[in-house]
Formats: sequence, C-alpha cells, structure tokens
Amino acid sequence: MEFTICFKKLLLASIFVFSLISLSAHSEVNWNFSKAKKLAKSIYTGNETSFYCGCDYRTEAKKLVPDWNSCGYVPRNKFTKSGKINSRSIRIEWEHVMPAWLFGKDMNCWKTGGRKACKKNKDFEKMESDLHNLVPAVGEVNGDRSNFTFGNISGENRVYGKCDFEIDFKKRIVEPKETIRGDIARIYFYMSKTYKVPLAVELKQMLELWSASDPVDTWERKRDAKIQAIQGNSNTFLTLEGKPVIESENKSDTKKSKKVGVTGQQLKGVKGRSNTSSLSNF
Repeated sequence: MEFTICFKKLLLASIFVFSLISLSAHSEVNWNFSKAKKLAKSIYTGNETSFYCGCDYRTEAKKLVPDWNSCGYVPRNKFTKSGKINSRSIRIEWEHVMPAWLFGKDMNCWKTGGRKACKKNKDFEKMESDLHNLVPAVGEVNGDRSNFTFGNISGENRVYGKCDFEIDFKKRIVEPKETIRGDIARIYFYMSKTYKVPLAVELKQMLELWSASDPVDTWERKRDAKIQAIQGNSNTFLTLEGKPVIESENKSDTKKSKKVGVTGQQLKGVKGRSNTSSLSNF
C-alpha cells in the first residue's frame, strides 16, 4: 500500500516537472516589439556594447547613445540630405539579426501591405518581438543593413570607420566581423526552427560553417540565460541540439575563420535545406 502511494507521488511529481520543462521549452512571446526593446535593454545591462561595431553605449535620458571613440566609428553619412545631423548615427537601435522581411514576407499580411500591415498579426508580433533575435546596433548600420542577406564581400572596404562591417548596396549583401558570425548563425537556426522559416541552401551551408568556426562564448551563454529567464525558452543551437560545442571564454582567442559567403545572385529564388548533416534536424 505504502509502495503504491509513493509510486503515485513520484509519478505525479515527474509529470509536474515534465510539464514545467515543456512549458519552458515552448513558452510564447506575449509582448509587442515596443515592450521587447525595453526588455532587450535590460538583457544588455552590464554589457552595453553594440553587436556589429563593438561600440560602447550609454543611456542619456531615455535614449541609448553610442560612444564612437570606443570603437573608431565614423558615420557613413554625417548629415542628412537636408543638412541635419544624421540622428541614426548617434543612437542605438534594436536590430533583428534575421530581418523581419525574411520571416514575414510569405505571410498574407506582408503580401498585402508589408511590415506595417502585419502589426496586428499575432504570429508576426511573436517573431518580431522574440528577444533571441534582437541585438543593439548603431542606428545608421541598422538602417543600412535593411533586409540584406549575410555573405562574403571581397576586400575590406569599410565605410563606418574602424567598424568591421562591410556592405554591398548593389548586391544587397553585408559581411559582419568574424567574431560574431557564429552568433548570427545560431540566431538564424533558432528563428528558422522556432517559426518554420525556410533558409536558402547556400545560406544554411554558410551559416553552418560560421557556427563551427566561431564557437559559443561566455557572453552568448549569459545572454541566452537572461533571455530564458524573461522569455522562458533557450536557443538550443548553442549546444547544437544537445551536442556540445567548443566554448571559448573570449572570442578574441578563437582562430580566425576563413571567409565563406554567398552572393545575392546565388541566394535569389533558392529555398530549402542543405544536405549537410551537422544541423540537419531543424
């Protein structure tokens, strides 16, 4: 009798724990993009550094202001066409690593009226407000990046001072510094799996190489833990679906990756999954 009671208690406890785990793994974003930006700000408290250029930033009034001197940033356009100071170069914005265009373009609301038309769509709102996909960026860089794809650009033609972020406006490609390429890859894989966003074959293959060549570092794990505490879920690609990856304490200590990329023409009109096996389960 006592054994039966103990067994039932153990079974109920196991079900309860399993339910909590399941709830955490499938937690849904229940806030809008405006709220997400405030939450993202708290996540980066103690590590106020822009993602692409590595600029320190501070809070002035309610705005986040980048310190150009900390990263050698020089605006591509110091002034607007009307002669006013380029306000986006002097503020930090919250950038979608996977652009809204990529996860929204196949939705009916987007086809009807673009991003603005999707504002009231709950499915789009969840993707737009997912904290795993938001990083701080100098506004000018965020605006220039637009919905350009990541890839390889020959040469090192830098248009933002010392910021290692190349951009080809004609081909609509951007090339980030090597030390964040793995972060970008793992965010793309997370968004692709979570929201069933298809990735072009060549893009996925490149991102797999980026993830392998730029290991998970301490901050990436801390960021993920902070997001999990708020949003309730983790980016499982930080461990390659349970398969541990080499972790670097400091990304500056990792070996430089060989530049691998794709061009806009290679990606145009191509969807699907690669035949590679390293991340074939998402």
